[in-house]
Amino acid sequence: MLTDAELQTALPALGSGNAAVITGAASGIGLAAAKRLALMGMKIVLADIAGPRLEDAARVVSAIAGDDAVLAVAADVSKAQDVDRLAERAFGAFGNVSLLMNNAGVGNNPGKPWENRDAWKQLLDINFWGVVHGVEAFVPRMLGARQPGLIVNTGSKQGITTPPGNLAYNVSKAGVKTFTEGLAHALRNEPGAHLSAHLLIPGFTYTGLTEGATEKPAGAWTGEQVVDFMLESLTKRDFYILCPDNEVTRPLDEKRMAWAIGDIIENRPALSRWHPDHKDAFAAFMKQ
Repeated sequence: MLTDAELQTALPALGSGNAAVITGAASGIGLAAAKRLALMGMKIVLADIAGPRLEDAARVVSAIAGDDAVLAVAADVSKAQDVDRLAERAFGAFGNVSLLMNNAGVGNNPGKPWENRDAWKQLLDINFWGVVHGVEAFVPRMLGARQPGLIVNTGSKQGITTPPGNLAYNVSKAGVKTFTEGLAHALRNEPGAHLSAHLLIPGFTYTGLTEGATEKPAGAWTGEQVVDFMLESLTKRDFYILCPDNEVTRPLDEKRMAWAIGDIIENRPALSRWHPDHKDAFAAFMKQ
């Protein structure tokens, strides 16, 4: 694991005294990132839904960084005006933002494609539009500062292999993947830009979204492990920050993703990995 000094040498945006804004910061990966970055001397803006969890998170991070270096802002990322207000408060408090983590998300399952329109919209408004709102509110000012900066958007492997089970969530995270790819390209071609965008793709991680779990399952990583992996990946300038976990290795992820794109190339049925006619072929592919 790299030391803080090594991380900050490789990533000037994470320098001591710089400011990080993290949405979904009251628990899970967001809170783990806030604590880790506070230990590196960064100023931290925690954004989440108003309530005791956000208040508790602010106390925890303030104990690390000091009250003057922490700002907690209640914000619903599905509402553009809330994210605009978050930006106003962050820039007003700390002058500039050098790291934006668009991390807020929900995992509730609205059901089938023809069911529960309002629940589908709510999930997409948080998981996808929350990322867009963050980029709209922060990126112009981050570009204007002409300082090194990072944008990390939290995606999901479910946005790549799109397994059956929660179609709305898959759609939202597929959108985040595509949006972040386009964002990275746009920033790469923006004259004078010192910003880069990255897609965080957690593996099985114990967070507030872990269904039915009251303690970390053996196969899951902690939020802290994900954040450590993310930081080391950023030093290598990785765009796709593809995290393993205690059950799934990177080679296994790669094969699953290769099979998924193969559905198009080979003109197989959609989601052929779960199609009875292709079950044996998938198993054989995974053993190759």
